[in-house]
Amino acid sequence: MTIVLVTPWLLKGINTTTYATTTIQFPLSTQGAKIVDAKGNQVLLRGVNWFGMETELHAPHGLWRRDYREMLAQIKSLGYNTIRLPYSVQSLRSLEVSGIDYKLGANQELQGKTPLEVMDYIIQEAQHQGLLIVLDSHRLNDKRIPELWYGDGFTEQDWIDTWLMLAIRYQNQDNVIGADLKNEPHGRASWGTNDLATDWRLAAERAGNAILALNPHWLIIVEGVENNVPGQRLSGHWQGGNLEGVRRYPVRLSHSDKLIYSPHEYGPGVYNQPWFAERTFPYNLYHRWEIGFHYIAGQNIAPVLVGEFGGRYVDTISKEGIWQQQFINYIQKHNLSFTYWSWNPNSDDTGGILQDDWQSVNVPKHNLLSRLLEGISFTH
Repeated sequence: MTIVLVTPWLLKGINTTTYATTTIQFPLSTQGAKIVDAKGNQVLLRGVNWFGMETELHAPHGLWRRDYREMLAQIKSLGYNTIRLPYSVQSLRSLEVSGIDYKLGANQELQGKTPLEVMDYIIQEAQHQGLLIVLDSHRLNDKRIPELWYGDGFTEQDWIDTWLMLAIRYQNQDNVIGADLKNEPHGRASWGTNDLATDWRLAAERAGNAILALNPHWLIIVEGVENNVPGQRLSGHWQGGNLEGVRRYPVRLSHSDKLIYSPHEYGPGVYNQPWFAERTFPYNLYHRWEIGFHYIAGQNIAPVLVGEFGGRYVDTISKEGIWQQQFINYIQKHNLSFTYWSWNPNSDDTGGILQDDWQSVNVPKHNLLSRLLEGISFTH
């Protein structure tokens, strides 16, 4: 079955394309470096991060300006097929939501709802729009990203129990395809050390296998760490970006065909890392990307989903623009899945696909990303 998607959003200068789309059938799984559907057809995730549920508002941001249905329709219309939806454990245990104008269209449906019920509405409308959802345990509390999967007043069991609740709640919601277990392990987080207090690889196995015991259809998405990997070759990485340990210490799941690895990658607009000042920039980046994460796909170990990348500049002159141009070319060349950071314009160091009015699109940024976009649909 072929579906035609047309992607204009009433803005001059936006690249628009008509996409011939193969309908995918659930559940998704992995086959070597590919994500595949139930028929064995490859699926490339082309997504955005729409954040806010992990903050003190307990709801995706921008709903003070937009109807949530309209927001989702715009994401789909631009050619994206996936939303990475961050949350905090504290948010999903709360009864309070703020930052929503309930007078705006369908937002009135959200009035009086808990954060978890708001998530239900977002996910159900995403399915109606033909959008896939990756859930992201972004924070434990509402204020910061912790180094480890416990802390900030929460235990490892709190973290796992939240995942189990979500795995049961959405086990019949086809478009919820997976669990990004923990956002950006860093600091003390290690990989392959066998230290139960810090070894993220072991914690990912505990959580991933607990989820799969209840919901065997979900993809389990495992980010890297920052440092503390025995024998790592690169001296520094982004938080969550170091997947060098997979070579010697792969994650072991009860369903090995559900595992995806997920680095995060940024430019100097987020932090001016030493490698941006090297004489061989930007060509040194390819060496870093291969050692840090791409060998996993290159050697057919597992698929790679770039869970976050983004930046304000997309030109061919600034270092950040050059980095972003090069990275998008790299994703395209190697057929990697991604979820861009961010849909929101209010990410201080990266900006977003939307402008500050929460309506209009950053045209140069979208036009660059449009090189990567291809439509998909799915059967319920």
